[in-house]
Amino acid sequence: MGWAVARFDFSWGDAEYHQETLENLKAAIKSTKKLCAVMLDTVGPELQVVNKSEKAITLKADDKVILTPNQGQEATSEVLPINFAGLSKAVKQGDTIFIGQYLFTGSETTSVWLEVDEVKSEDVVCVIKNSATLAGSLFTLHASQIHIDLPTLSNEDKQAIMTWGVQNKIDFISLSYTRHAEDVREAREFLSKLGDLSQTQIFAKIENVEGLTHFDEILQEADGIILSRGNLGIDLPPEKVFLFQKSAVYKCNMAGKPAVVTRVVDSMTDNLRPTRAEATDVANAVLDGCDAILLGAETLRGLYPIETISTIGKICAEAEKVSNQDQYFKKTVKYVGEPMSHLESIASSAVRAAIKVKATVIICFTSSGRAARLIAKYRPTMPVLSVVIPRLKTNQLKWSFTGAFEARQSLIVRGLFPLLADPRHPAESTNATNESVLKVALDHGKASGVIKSHDRVVVCQKVGDASVVKIIELED
Repeated sequence: MGWAVARFDFSWGDAEYHQETLENLKAAIKSTKKLCAVMLDTVGPELQVVNKSEKAITLKADDKVILTPNQGQEATSEVLPINFAGLSKAVKQGDTIFIGQYLFTGSETTSVWLEVDEVKSEDVVCVIKNSATLAGSLFTLHASQIHIDLPTLSNEDKQAIMTWGVQNKIDFISLSYTRHAEDVREAREFLSKLGDLSQTQIFAKIENVEGLTHFDEILQEADGIILSRGNLGIDLPPEKVFLFQKSAVYKCNMAGKPAVVTRVVDSMTDNLRPTRAEATDVANAVLDGCDAILLGAETLRGLYPIETISTIGKICAEAEKVSNQDQYFKKTVKYVGEPMSHLESIASSAVRAAIKVKATVIICFTSSGRAARLIAKYRPTMPVLSVVIPRLKTNQLKWSFTGAFEARQSLIVRGLFPLLADPRHPAESTNATNESVLKVALDHGKASGVIKSHDRVVVCQKVGDASVVKIIELED
């Protein structure tokens, strides 16, 4: 358990700032010899209050405040300039608007609820529902259950992907405010035109009711889902959030696509320990079946980033120990039904064999990573070592090996541990080199303490056109 994917949130900071952070990450990867993937988080149609003076703004309950698209005005307790001219057309009297810093701390003293009182031309007059002090240069604005007529992938987002994203060959795009399957299709089409990012995976970030309404179609198109509970908790009544989380994670599990949950230990931004409710929440997310936990303010500006990751890692490990994976396996097999696809059949057979012989680890040879992800979909009780076999490809100008993308992208999948094979020994060529790569994988398992003498190991690999599942019993 630990840091597996680094998310670079382009809502904050410029490309130079993020590049400096990425260079630090590369240095850490080199010194620790641990893989870490890179995710670019788009801004999307995010509404913001612009506070150029950066002076703290105090708002008092029952007073009125005007939201105006005139960004030339200074932000005060009477007027708040916003970056969207269409708000007056989107809202009506009685609608709820939320303004807060760092994607909603949830604190009633640093975030404010507003109720739309009237619309005057392009201005929106609101009644303040709670006293609060807003501090900083930007505050996020969220209009509850209101359709915002802005593109999901903005021109600024496209520019960031074409420059910073291409330059750094990013592994994932986190598509903020995904509302329709078409949003994912458009992003995929845009990436396909950028040769270096044709393999980049798209994770749809579900942040409002509109995204939840079209969840099934979005899931079909996306490579994974991020449930942005900060925003969902504002768009939905609080008592409904858990229901949508459980339903969405279950659907991701059955589709074999990673589910990521956000906003879990907000209190650790300023405190060394999480609350009891937060600790339970993390454990329940694991028991629900989520693949990864995404941290925000806790590691962006929090006082205890290392302790936060360590604490969450321990909670996740404890929850995984008591997960009923045998029941999960049976449930998944039943859900998939018959006839199974060829790959699905091989993956479930490998897991069934590993459970029956009490194998210590499953080793899967893969080039695209799909076979290993399918094995992980059945949540075996033992770790899955995904040995990614590099493939040689050419763009008519030069030859290059693929494999690094697929290895890093495995990091976000629960129970999957990638290992990149040596490209000088392509395992698909002969059985002899197949065996040598298997030895490397077994040695890696022994060195990391996963495999011991007399353990049984299940190996899933392709031999020619056939897929083979075999059981190995290790000698001394």
